[in-house]
Amino acid sequence: MKLGIPKEQGDGRVAIVPATIPKLKDLGLDVLIEADAGLGAMFTDADYTAQGAQIATLEALLKESDIFLSVNPLPEGTMQAMQPQTLVISLFQPYMDDTITDKLRGWNLRGCSFDMIPRTTLAQSMDVLSSMASVAGYRAVLEAARHLPRYFPMMITAAGSIPPSKVLVLGAGVAGLQAIATARRLGAMVEAFDTRAAAKEEVESLGAKFVEVPGAKDEKSAGGYAVEQSEDFLRRQREEVQIRAAKADIIITTAQVRGRKAPILVPKETIEKMKRGSVIVDLAASTGGNCELTQNDQVIQHNGVTIIGNSNLAGLMPQDSSMLFSNNALNFLKVIVQKGELNLDMNNEIVRGAYFTTTPAEQPAAKGE
Repeated sequence: MKLGIPKEQGDGRVAIVPATIPKLKDLGLDVLIEADAGLGAMFTDADYTAQGAQIATLEALLKESDIFLSVNPLPEGTMQAMQPQTLVISLFQPYMDDTITDKLRGWNLRGCSFDMIPRTTLAQSMDVLSSMASVAGYRAVLEAARHLPRYFPMMITAAGSIPPSKVLVLGAGVAGLQAIATARRLGAMVEAFDTRAAAKEEVESLGAKFVEVPGAKDEKSAGGYAVEQSEDFLRRQREEVQIRAAKADIIITTAQVRGRKAPILVPKETIEKMKRGSVIVDLAASTGGNCELTQNDQVIQHNGVTIIGNSNLAGLMPQDSSMLFSNNALNFLKVIVQKGELNLDMNNEIVRGAYFTTTPAEQPAAKGE
């Protein structure tokens, strides 16, 4: 069975790194990788061939691959050129794009989404979302520091003392916790808010102050995403955020609701009360943004405040992001490939969650049948 790895479009990451190739071969997979696919992550074709991979053109990959693995979903024209019954594995978002399932079925392709893998302890080793969120949270702080016209730590010099920067993190999931830890390492004073009361202990363990707004819905089954809150809670949240934001040098927002537009946590009126030179980094930019003025993939300024809209900060650290993604992908492939053969066992909750092009014939039999 052959696994095809294409070169990503507009992204330096690569789905499989050279060190993973021998482990894939142990599963009975022959790895075909498009020429120069790893260059953005600092891996050469020679690095791949040394580990037993075969360098090929995209046309050869389309013709020979049984499984296609990529970080980002491939262009539709590329997928239409695949062989029938090819399994395509990527960061599809079928709950956001309700046409992709029917399209893949129409092209006689099968699809698995890393975005749909259950976020459970059993599937933790293949949780791409958490891996990429961790990188994004770290990078968000570095991007903020790059645009901030002030120091992060307190500085005492012969020319005078400089107070530490104040950072407000909205959302204490994986990305938020990594942002908190990084900002603290750089010497900032950090406050964090999350609707989940359980996040308080984690936030405080990293040396940050937890901002509490009573009355939040705490949905433990949301898989690490935020849940929709009542209008009364959102109003009180906005009021509290506005008070904290007016004193903050940096705000990092990470809240996303799966399958829905991201909640507005930082309205225009709040931005206009922030200090000139302050920075907002919005990790939810691709789903509308937590900041009202966010523009996806853009850095803008409003009233002296810099607003960075970037949901793909993990792509700015392609080498380590690729290594983490590759390990996650390997662990998922271990579940669906047995002795060199594809085994999409619908009785396995991980497979059942990830495989989104299931037909009625592929559904597991009901108990007792």
